[in-house]
Amino acid sequence: MTHAYWLRNVRPFGGAAEDFLIRDGVFAERRPASAAPLAAGDVDGGGQLMTRPLVESHIHLDKTLWGQPWRPNSAGPTLKDYIANERRVLREVETPIAARAGALLENCIARGSLTLRCHVDIDPEFGLSHVEAMQALREGYRDLIHLELVAFPQTGLVSRPGTAELMRQALALGVENVGGLDPCGIDNDPIAQLDIVFGLAAEFDRGVDIHLHDKGELGLWQIARIADYTERFGRQGRVMISHAYCLGMAPWSLVEPLARRLAELGISLMSSAPADCAVPPFLALRAAGVNLCLGSDGIRDAWSPMGNGDMLERAMLLAFRFDLAKDDELAAAFDAASLHGSRALGRAGQTLAPGGAADFLLMEAQSLGEAVVARPPRRVYRAGRLIAEQGRLLESRL
Repeated sequence: MTHAYWLRNVRPFGGAAEDFLIRDGVFAERRPASAAPLAAGDVDGGGQLMTRPLVESHIHLDKTLWGQPWRPNSAGPTLKDYIANERRVLREVETPIAARAGALLENCIARGSLTLRCHVDIDPEFGLSHVEAMQALREGYRDLIHLELVAFPQTGLVSRPGTAELMRQALALGVENVGGLDPCGIDNDPIAQLDIVFGLAAEFDRGVDIHLHDKGELGLWQIARIADYTERFGRQGRVMISHAYCLGMAPWSLVEPLARRLAELGISLMSSAPADCAVPPFLALRAAGVNLCLGSDGIRDAWSPMGNGDMLERAMLLAFRFDLAKDDELAAAFDAASLHGSRALGRAGQTLAPGGAADFLLMEAQSLGEAVVARPPRRVYRAGRLIAEQGRLLESRL
């Protein structure tokens, strides 16, 4: 049975007021706002800002302690200390991944993220248990979100015997992306790690997403090698480099040639706009054609007690970090938390145009800039159906 209604008087991306006919979960028609009285079944948008949904491009749902008793951060100073501490913490936590990750996932959805990429730990200690838990959790929310997974070798790939075979098994189970981690800093053998990562990606026809924390010239060298492997293995448009702090440490004269290659090969960058280290130069990279998106990274876990799963707040942090003040700059920060994430995850077809899925947000704001600055509550629609408002999923799956 066909279900249709008019969404009346909304302002797409802060423009002129329009009406949208939504039929069976799809945008069927779009017109300038009508002054006619509302018909039965119509929804009055009240002049609210209408946007596409937000995209959480990088999150670690399986690690979160969301909803758990407060646990002071006990990690040492180095990256390897943080990894070892996380393993200790996760051994002690009795609440299953489904409960912790599910509660955080519902919070993300309620704040407007309908597309997410989750990195899932794989190592000989945990085996595929995290992957299996996240695949089961994803199934319960399949009608609300697009959630893709990354097989992530947190404790090392080359340096951790047995991990490469577990990665292969995860891909055989349907995990969409091959992950990597600091080919130099963690494995101390960058070519061997990249051989495995890109070899698996080509064999299974999957995407690649590599955490790169290594800094300075060492980091820049690895970005160049990732570009080489992307071209060699035909992964253009399907590779992400997460964090890439090194791009914010070097002069633009060194970064610009890398930026051109990233743009030519369709390699996206992900930043969490952190406060404690360098951030890839957002506007310069954007002007060079590089797709930079945003992610929360870890949220209230053994790495950090911070984070709330709100990608509008992440856009604000990016704007704050780079002192973005003009409306067009703030709109670019919004795009980093929405459109750029869609592009990075191969879902750039998500628009408000007729024929597209009626997935959208409504909020009380005059412009995208005000939305980034004020982070107002939003109404979240999936396939034309209201699924969340006032920061709450209307039908919890927990």
